Amino acid sequence: MRFLLDDEQRAFAHSLDAMLTAADTPSVVRSWSAGDQTAGRALWSRIAEAGVFALAIPESYEGVGPRPVELAVAFVELGRHAVPGPLVETVTAAALLTELYDPGPAKRLLPSLASGESVATVAPSGSYALDGDAATALLSLDGDELRLAPGHGPVRTSLDPARRLTHLDPGGELLARNPPVAHALTWARLATAAQALGVGLALLDKTVAYVKQRTQFGVSIGSFQAVKHQLADAKIASEFARPLLFGAALSMDPADVAAAKVTACEAAYAIARTALQLHGAIGYTAEYDLSLWLTKARALRTAWGSPGECRAVVLDSGFSGGGRRS
Repeated sequence: MRFLLDDEQRAFAHSLDAMLTAADTPSVVRSWSAGDQTAGRALWSRIAEAGVFALAIPESYEGVGPRPVELAVAFVELGRHAVPGPLVETVTAAALLTELYDPGPAKRLLPSLASGESVATVAPSGSYALDGDAATALLSLDGDELRLAPGHGPVRTSLDPARRLTHLDPGGELLARNPPVAHALTWARLATAAQALGVGLALLDKTVAYVKQRTQFGVSIGSFQAVKHQLADAKIASEFARPLLFGAALSMDPADVAAAKVTACEAAYAIARTALQLHGAIGYTAEYDLSLWLTKARALRTAWGSPGECRAVVLDSGFSGGGRRS
């Protein structure tokens, strides 16, 4: 099936692309990685003003959602520009809070998440939370309890320098028992899949531009048959992931979303390997912007579910190549 965006959705994507291009996100990423969140928080506010976080929040809590298709559109652009921060985690927190039996925490926390005034991160107790030092709402999943953590531990760097990791402090305010973790995980995986697709598309575009400029034996390396084949394979991988992503956004079935997540993340990872090979040694250097997308492709591959975990969800659903068994 073909999943085509309508005119309004395409215009939304173009507006985000223009805004993020003007923001010079590589410099924002580098500042964020160094612990300076000034430019990143300013960009976060503009993203919120564009309505991105409101897409995951119902109108009753000052959002415009839930609108998973439009959210996927937005996160493709966020990935394409390597925007830093707990983007997926804020959406995940919104999904958790929206479905709580007691609406009190949602009324208190969701409006500020929609407006961008607050930033959220969420993680199981004992696991690393993303960008806890930047978040104002630290949600901890402790067994069958959802708590508002009182603080966080020391910040550690990860493979992707822009993904700063920290443990959340134990205890804190109890928000709910038996929170809707499965529901929130579906939203987390959808946003991660969209972000990964954007990362893969950016890597492909940058690599195509590079091979047109780099020359060997007096001609561009992009004219070599082997290079063309590698780029064609990368293009096919991204084009295969795209309909799975938007199909999953339409259904929001956990198995569909898991399939989209593993496909988009594996595509981004494969494109990253191709990009690195075709750029050569310069691709390894931290000073070269390509590295900002290379490390993100690797990190997103296992975020909110490894390839094996996502494949297990698909297999357990009864999907078997030609469709699900009835």
